[in-house]
Amino acid sequence: MAQYIHFKDPKSEELIRILGTIPRCPGTCFFMDINRSTDIKYQGGLTDWGRKLNNTFNNLLYANHFQNNIVKGIGDEMMLFITDEELKEKKSNNSYFALLEDIYASLFLIRHHPDSDLFLNCKVAIHYCTEVYNITFFEGADDYYGSDIDLTARLMTKCIENRIVLSEKFYTKVRNDLIDLGLPATSGCMQGISDRFIENFKGVPNNTEFRILDVK
Repeated sequence: MAQYIHFKDPKSEELIRILGTIPRCPGTCFFMDINRSTDIKYQGGLTDWGRKLNNTFNNLLYANHFQNNIVKGIGDEMMLFITDEELKEKKSNNSYFALLEDIYASLFLIRHHPDSDLFLNCKVAIHYCTEVYNITFFEGADDYYGSDIDLTARLMTKCIENRIVLSEKFYTKVRNDLIDLGLPATSGCMQGISDRFIENFKGVPNNTEFRILDVK
């Protein structure tokens, strides 16, 4: 559970002491956004867009057993975080490659489902985080803060419908999994991965390397 941070004294020495003892919490951060979710609210009633959101969330989250990894939602965009420790403890799909395959499969199913009226298309950003802390400033909430969480949000600016944007750090984790499994670098959805892009995101002091995986 997250370390709750709440001190009324802005110069609290205890606050500084506690913050200095909080360990990093490495893991994988996802930002998922449902496309056109605002538009459809103006086009139909709750019985229409509520049904589509329900179906889409079920496909993205519950079919992949990600429901326990939801950190927060803002409108129809969600942040998920899976710690390395939790990933290793999974009985199946316990690799970074498996995480990517699960997300890709969900987006593929949505895009190619024979009944296009059931779901809404999505976009996803994924980053492997090391500069992240399991802390919260709101009592009772579980949350994660750190520069790598902010960077994941920046990667979302490169997303469009039916696209996964993954940082080079996460891509490297996936490649290492394939090596450990004795699989080719183009296994599964990796055959559609792009070359490396480099971007200087606002507020990020160093260039960010990332790749694109379009769900076709």
